[in-house]
Amino acid sequence: MDVPRVVVDSNVLVAGLRSRRGASFRLLSLMGAGRFVTVVTVPLVVEYEMALGDREHGLPYDREEIRRFLDYFCAISDRRKVHFLWRPSLRDANDDMVLEAAVAGGCKRIVTFNTKDFAGVERFGIRAVPPGEFLRELRSGK
Repeated sequence: MDVPRVVVDSNVLVAGLRSRRGASFRLLSLMGAGRFVTVVTVPLVVEYEMALGDREHGLPYDREEIRRFLDYFCAISDRRKVHFLWRPSLRDANDDMVLEAAVAGGCKRIVTFNTKDFAGVERFGIRAVPPGEFLRELRSGK
């Protein structure tokens, strides 16, 4: 069985770091365990830094803890360069950045709470799914 390759949207990282309950935290807990491969690009990591550093999200971590988390996330992820910009494909430029990482990394899934924002990614052979659905797919081997 092939190991799924995914891009994780920043809203899932925020939710997983904000609370130890729920699918987002379970997803983060499985990172690096060989069940799936996360894909990142430099622009996407910058987006993660901005989202996780936003005090409005109420994360219980200081800057150093967030930096260490992102260092780990990058270390276990497949780091890709984007050679072709698929913009504009989606309504939000930050979502285009997520899509470009998924295309560059050969991903079949984008894990996000904002699945409606990714309408149209199917033309790239990608599905946008919430964390709970992705975890169910992992369990069932899809």
